[in-house]
Amino acid sequence: MSDEPWMRGLHTDTGYLLYRLGLRSGSLFNAGLEQHGLRLRHYAVLRYLATVEGARQRELADRLGYDPSAIVSLLDDLQRLELAERKPDPSDRRNRIVVLTAAGRELLRDSEQDGAQVTDALLAPLSTEERGTLHALLLRIAEPGGED
Repeated sequence: MSDEPWMRGLHTDTGYLLYRLGLRSGSLFNAGLEQHGLRLRHYAVLRYLATVEGARQRELADRLGYDPSAIVSLLDDLQRLELAERKPDPSDRRNRIVVLTAAGRELLRDSEQDGAQVTDALLAPLSTEERGTLHALLLRIAEPGGED
């Protein structure tokens, strides 16, 4: 930690530290994803789609906390890269659902090691036990209802 007085003051603020960690984490993840023409927001959509059979755009916006207009642009990018596609919703053909393509699944598999390397770099100062504790605490904070 810096000996600068202003940094010592900021480092006593947990919210600021989380913000800084988020910036650093996002920067490292984006650098790793850049080789695939993606950013972390695209990756989050792909990861979510890997857990469901298909999702409406509104569901993606709600679950990921993105503005609905941003989802349209992200999905356009993913569809252009053939990583996701919009299909008619079998339960209501007026709606479209977004599904992960085989290429999207392959990219997720290929990028898992990149993500693990970023996480390892971020958490290098922590022991295995501390990493587990941090993960458990972050899950508690990130739970729905824990954000308000």
